[in-house]
Amino acid sequence: MGVTRQKHAKKIMGFYKHNFQFREPFQVLLDGTFCQAALRNKIQIREQLPGYLDGAAQLCTTRCVIKELESLGKALYGAKLIAQRFQVRNCSHHKNPVSGSTCLLSMIEDGNPHHFFIATQDQDLSNKVKRKPGIPLLFIIQNTMVLDKPSPKSLAFVQKLQTNQLVPEYQKQSIVELKEKEGLVKQEGEKRRKRKRAGGPNPLSCLKKKKKTQEGQEPSAEKKKRRKRKRNR
Repeated sequence: MGVTRQKHAKKIMGFYKHNFQFREPFQVLLDGTFCQAALRNKIQIREQLPGYLDGAAQLCTTRCVIKELESLGKALYGAKLIAQRFQVRNCSHHKNPVSGSTCLLSMIEDGNPHHFFIATQDQDLSNKVKRKPGIPLLFIIQNTMVLDKPSPKSLAFVQKLQTNQLVPEYQKQSIVELKEKEGLVKQEGEKRRKRKRAGGPNPLSCLKKKKKTQEGQEPSAEKKKRRKRKRNR
């Protein structure tokens, strides 16, 4: 594995970890085209992918993907055997299976809350995945697995997050649940109590007290003047 390719993958993984909360073990959804390409290029997905992503990975698929491979007959028999070794994630198409690409797109609806990677060689599916923010995309080129760089949609989404203009719906719900758990959500009709602020000393108490004159007592200087006037008369 080339050092440059490993650095490239590490940088991209840092982007998804920091901005979209991807954590180990990484959930990688594979379709039939990716399994077929891995078989043709002799790539050991289970052994090589964790090293490339620099973390534990859970390889998984859906019943619709396996059903699609079964319907395509002997040409994709080997790809079907590979897909059957992976964990099968529940989809909403139990009774009426759909194409693998349609099924995988349904698994990343509503903001990709389960933090799935999509591994495919289907160009049409790849283009649709790139229209959704926060979906890492894996494909195979020249017998090597490649993690695609973040799409313009993901970059624009992160820019809006950084300017506090957009919060994902699942994050809003998590914030509300956390506030309720911590008792930070006020009941309806509950009045906010005003906090008493520590005030300064009463300004009236700071005034200097005036000297009181004794009751019925006149100033001594005024008395002396009156006495002198009487004597002169």
